[in-house]
Amino acid sequence: MTATLRPAVPGTLSAAPVPPAAAPLGDAGPTPAVEVRGFRFSYGTRLILKDLDLSIRRRAVTAVIGPSGSGKSTFLRSINRLHDLAPNARWEGDILVEGESVFGPGMDLVTLRQRVGMVFQRPNPFPRSIYDNVAYGPALNRLVPRRELPDLVERCLRQAALWEEVKERLDSPGTSLSGGQQQRLCIARALGNQPQVLLMDEPASALDPGATEKVEELIFDLKRDYTIVIVTHNMQQAARVSDFTAFFEAGALVEFGGTHRMFTAPASERTEAYITGRFG
Repeated sequence: MTATLRPAVPGTLSAAPVPPAAAPLGDAGPTPAVEVRGFRFSYGTRLILKDLDLSIRRRAVTAVIGPSGSGKSTFLRSINRLHDLAPNARWEGDILVEGESVFGPGMDLVTLRQRVGMVFQRPNPFPRSIYDNVAYGPALNRLVPRRELPDLVERCLRQAALWEEVKERLDSPGTSLSGGQQQRLCIARALGNQPQVLLMDEPASALDPGATEKVEELIFDLKRDYTIVIVTHNMQQAARVSDFTAFFEAGALVEFGGTHRMFTAPASERTEAYITGRFG
């Protein structure tokens, strides 16, 4: 299938109906944290994402599952426009974060990526000290006065369940930490920018079981303050950490709803087949 796609023009789209399972939380207000409206994405004539419509709740964990090549990571990276520099990247439709189009003419990419943080599959700490890894973004973006940076760094490292392990060696390189500690440092670094939404692309796939457990516990704690969207191939992990699950196949959203219902009584036979391991 080929398609000629174009950047979205703000104000020309009509809102897609919100799935019943994705209605906003009672204490989260009328606007979803992330709303996706008729979104399509391609590289040249290769269509990657097809007419996505979904609404992601505030202060909840939404897992995105599906076979390799189904568009999960592309969807995640579209939310904070990490694909902008890719050659021949095109899109149509819209993605709104807290009611504001990420493709709007006044959207500053630095501001967007501050509001929508990203944690990647493999830990990628800066070649700087543990302290500077967390302080660099807030200092660069002038989010707090410089005198408040130490308190911010401590708060973010505590949120990432790392403070007690590193408080005596904040001047050590971030790369000197273990793999699991590096990933939690990357989470603390993202939190330092005071995001509204935190995107995680397979954040535990490169970690051992003990480090994976710590990251999952951290995700559970962080949802009290942040909206989290996580891509994972691990069905048990999706069932453990998420409140809602979106199942992608071949670039299309097959099913989206509460995780418990999706894993016990999926509406689609394709969802059931994937979750039970009959393909994927």
